[in-house]
Amino acid sequence: MEKAIIKTIDVDKSFPIAGREPLQVLKKVSVEIPEKTLTILRGPSGSGKTTLMNIIGALDGPTSGKVFFGDREISAISESEKEKIRRTMLGFVFQSVSLIPMMTVYENVEFSLRLSGYKGDKKERVNRCLRMVGLQNRADHMPQELSGGEQQRVAIARAIAHQPKVVFADEPTAELDSQTAITVVNIFKKLVSEENVTIVMTTHDIGLMDAGDVVYTIEDGCASFQDNRGKV
Repeated sequence: MEKAIIKTIDVDKSFPIAGREPLQVLKKVSVEIPEKTLTILRGPSGSGKTTLMNIIGALDGPTSGKVFFGDREISAISESEKEKIRRTMLGFVFQSVSLIPMMTVYENVEFSLRLSGYKGDKKERVNRCLRMVGLQNRADHMPQELSGGEQQRVAIARAIAHQPKVVFADEPTAELDSQTAITVVNIFKKLVSEENVTIVMTTHDIGLMDAGDVVYTIEDGCASFQDNRGKV
């Protein structure tokens, strides 16, 4: 496997439950996310895949074990340092899309550039990102004027606008029909190639298992590995 941009070592995650033993969601999970790949975390609801994504995305911390972003152990840094990493080096696409309803498509994407302190040509970057997701002609529309698939593509453009190292997409196709879901995954693969970004995506859709370069199946809190690179 190529150099890992994210790595976990023996990550456990438990959640306290009043009056009962803590619920252990992840058990000694060790994964390596290769640079410039589409990596899929696959598993049924409740398997722990979103919990793992939140931990490697610096949104949560492990109960025990270590998490590395590049050579830096992010499981051992302050919350303010994690927040800076999230704002400048990571992008997020959520199942709920979470576009700002009072902003146009263009403004939603530009907003992420302002949050990250992007120093380049903002107009050029926004337009490029909208072209990459095929929505350059919808820049002046409001989110409620778009279909669900179009809204998800705006969310993707917003997530990659500030040129993050890694984009995390949590069940981005769950609310989409199968054809639109395939379109979204193809956009992810295009972004990996053209933007040199690493994308980590969760899904419970077994039909998307072969779409990733690398697949980790999360089951009962444990992870198993599948490498699809080199397959015809």
